[in-house]
Amino acid sequence: MTTLAIIVAVFCAGAVVTFIGTRLIERAHRPRGRFVDVGGFAQHVVEMGPREAHNALPIVVLHGAGANLEDMHLALAEHLGGRHRVVFVDRPGLGFSARRTEDGGSPAHQAAVLRDVLDRLGIERAILVGHSWGGALALAFALDFPERTAGLVLVAPATHPGVWRVSWLNALLAGPVGWLFARTLAFPFGAMLMWPGSRTAFLPQIIPRRYVRRSAAMLVLRPPTLMANWADVGSLDSFLEQQAQRYPKLATPTIVFAGDRDPFAPAARHGDKLAAVAPNVKLVVLPGFGHMLHHAAADRVVAAIEELSAEARAHSFNSAS
Repeated sequence: MTTLAIIVAVFCAGAVVTFIGTRLIERAHRPRGRFVDVGGFAQHVVEMGPREAHNALPIVVLHGAGANLEDMHLALAEHLGGRHRVVFVDRPGLGFSARRTEDGGSPAHQAAVLRDVLDRLGIERAILVGHSWGGALALAFALDFPERTAGLVLVAPATHPGVWRVSWLNALLAGPVGWLFARTLAFPFGAMLMWPGSRTAFLPQIIPRRYVRRSAAMLVLRPPTLMANWADVGSLDSFLEQQAQRYPKLATPTIVFAGDRDPFAPAARHGDKLAAVAPNVKLVVLPGFGHMLHHAAADRVVAAIEELSAEARAHSFNSAS
């Protein structure tokens, strides 16, 4: 058998494995929420808690790269659902939300989609909680739609360029090379690396029991989702170079959590820089914590949400009187 024939056989085998694996993943994980139409693209959201929550503002929760709303739901749902209306969102292209291809990976575009989702849900103003890439999106939303944003809780957020050292590779994979790779070899390699990769994201904390299944993490290995994630990561640095120039104008009350053992978004390169130029930002660095703070320090994240919610209620009361 020639070398070319071997290569073709490997790619064909990978395509079969990817096709079967994708069907099995979609059978194992079904949408738990409802779909909201935005310009012909269905956006998946999960709502919980009372719709009218005793003057408490709605909470909108945004996941990071390579994930979906199940990750945030697993970490925070049981803490937030009692007295708040909480909306967990699958970002466009991730989880079960659709996306348009052009500019779909831009936080600015996703912020506009989120605005339209909130319009359809009847939410005029909310507190946004964003993890990692979702933190960049939450900041974009607050800067573009400040009247819609009552507060930000940013968990290990990406605020400045340099989050992923291989962003150039993600940008390459978001093109034709990645299209072929995503439909052949990415799935078998990704499936083998999913648990070790997830475990690394949690270090130095321990990964939750059955995390990969409970967070529906394997959904990212579906070819269109994988391409969307590569586009998100590959374009983030260039976007943050521009967004960072706007941070002095950030007027939204903001609490930032950073772990001092976080290899992806360390405080020195992200939270510190944001807090240095934005007067309404409070930075909380947690010693001994890594990147997945919404799981490992969920109580602190929830306390910050309650703090901003109370401040927003007090501000509304004073303005009314």
